[in-house]
Amino acid sequence: MNRECVFCKIIRRELPSHRIYEDSRSYAFLDINPINAGHTLVVPKRHVSRFSELTDSEAGHLFSVGKKILNAIEASDVICEGANLFLSDGPVAGQEVMHSHLHIAPRFENDGHKMGFSHSDPEQAKPAKMAEVADSISRALK
Repeated sequence: MNRECVFCKIIRRELPSHRIYEDSRSYAFLDINPINAGHTLVVPKRHVSRFSELTDSEAGHLFSVGKKILNAIEASDVICEGANLFLSDGPVAGQEVMHSHLHIAPRFENDGHKMGFSHSDPEQAKPAKMAEVADSISRALK
């Protein structure tokens, strides 16, 4: 754990949180700036800044806990007609706390929030460019 990280301090109980779930590898608590009621953050207990720093097992566990939390939200009294599950990975992607974390944000009709990508880049959508990018990523997987 990182001594200065706000999420590590929450995990160590040095800062308060509204804990939803905890096990040996993860800690889930309500976001203090929720999109809607029930907006939960699932964080690995091991401090990592970026999602790519997690082991495959840790990454799988993070999403397994996320699914468990979403199922609980849906079974609770929280209004949840759908949900956004997302990670902001790195400052340019909007990550504000540099401890990797998964958001589970309950959604409902006309909740006043919009999420998504507003504009695509037509140059990036050209078949030749898409083939080039797909090939580059595929090669990196080998």
